[in-house]
Amino acid sequence: MSVRGVDHIGLTVPDVDAASAFLVDAFGAEVLYDTLPADRPPKGGEATTSRLGVPGDAREVRIRMLALPDGPGIELFAFDHVEQDTPAVPSDLGWQHLALYVDDLDATLDRVVAAGATALSAPRPLPGPEAGDRNRFVYVRTPWGSTVELLTYPDPQPYEEHTSRRRWHP
Repeated sequence: MSVRGVDHIGLTVPDVDAASAFLVDAFGAEVLYDTLPADRPPKGGEATTSRLGVPGDAREVRIRMLALPDGPGIELFAFDHVEQDTPAVPSDLGWQHLALYVDDLDATLDRVVAAGATALSAPRPLPGPEAGDRNRFVYVRTPWGSTVELLTYPDPQPYEEHTSRRRWHP
């Protein structure tokens, strides 16, 4: 058995259509299909609770799969009949952000902000073992509050001197 890569990321959003529009505009994602279209009844009850580990009153009302241009899919979920917390921030336990490798950080940041995200700072140099003259990153918040990191590391990184294993990127 071997893990071959990330197939998709599941993301719960308040509005599947608005989140889809953001992902298309910001990252060039493409809508592939709806597993649970808006014209179908919600899914809930014991089957949903046992499959996803959600509260008993939670109902899935929309599920949509998108694909990034050179990466994994993003599966969007929307629920109703359940109290939801605010989106996780990096200090919370659990998966804290999605990191996307980009070739042109400045152009991508401009596109993402124009699509509705908020940059948390200006792009910064990658630190320590990831450093390099053109190696940089920046965090943004999506319109619904999730955290995304944009990063690029076209230059060799110091960690590469100590191991033959390399980080994966497209």
